Amino acid sequence: MSQPVPPTDQRSTSGAAPAPGPIGIDDVRAAAGRLDGVAHRTPVLRSRNLDARAGARIHLKAEHLQRIGAFKFRGAYNAIASLPADERARGIVAFSSGNHAQAIACAAGLLDAPATIVMPSDAPQVKLAATLGYGAEVVSYDRYTEDRRSIGERIAGERGATIIPPYDHPAVIAGQGTAALELLEEVAELDVLVVPVGGGGLIAGCAIAARAINPRLRVIGVEPQGRRAARDALERGEVVQVEVPRTALDGQQTPEVGHLPLAVMQREIEEVVGVDDLAVLATVRSLAIRMKQVVEPSGASALAAVLDGGIELGGGDIGVIISGGNIAPGALADLLGNDLELRW
Repeated sequence: MSQPVPPTDQRSTSGAAPAPGPIGIDDVRAAAGRLDGVAHRTPVLRSRNLDARAGARIHLKAEHLQRIGAFKFRGAYNAIASLPADERARGIVAFSSGNHAQAIACAAGLLDAPATIVMPSDAPQVKLAATLGYGAEVVSYDRYTEDRRSIGERIAGERGATIIPPYDHPAVIAGQGTAALELLEEVAELDVLVVPVGGGGLIAGCAIAARAINPRLRVIGVEPQGRRAARDALERGEVVQVEVPRTALDGQQTPEVGHLPLAVMQREIEEVVGVDDLAVLATVRSLAIRMKQVVEPSGASALAAVLDGGIELGGGDIGVIISGGNIAPGALADLLGNDLELRW
């Protein structure tokens, strides 16, 4: 059962809250300026067979080819780069199941800021190894019994460090929105944009950018079928806490969407749909075999939902954010050898 979560002051540091006010397209464009020449401008991938299967023209924004293998680098770098130098020098604290961890570790290293990451003890080893490899300190916790936020706040308070949460932060949201900004610069007349939803930072940033550029564009979110954090929050009009789902979509196991992302979602997106794990795993396998793209389950969730038929596409041009590619080699090998039906 979901429980309401009271608003917080959205603290980004141990002692100061970010300036109030809505996040807008100017913030996304400012983030794009900071990321220019640092983040990869990821390609937009097409497949004739995929188009035929979906009954629409599908444009895959390949964020699995971003630095650290996921869109998260955009928000992490923008947030750290936005800090004064003296705050960066005191260090960064983040909490993440993997991709935000790697993003903060990588961005902090590029900006000469020490980083401490609070990661679940069952985080995929490929993500843990990468986070350590970028030079961050890792503090482990049990995602099913401990609260990562309180652990991160304690560490930040002890060290005078700045907390950069994975989604409930204006500069993170603005940075994530640059993925949609780039996609729309390449495919200006999208009809629908489909985006994975974990904590909501990606869909919030993308919706801000996409709807500012094309107010007629429909933005649709996708979360694991067994996790109703986004759907319940939209239905009830408030952030709700759900039990952490046991799902293959580890990047979307967050127990809630953030307060800032929800405010954007209520204003800018059409709906959030759930997607079944098996459909996602079949999509991961199909991306590897049909398009030679290595994508993690959460990264493939939006495309899986498009192929499931649960979203009314109406033909036309459909943008899909492929959000990450950090899948464990053993898991990918198991999927490649599996008999899951190819989706196209």
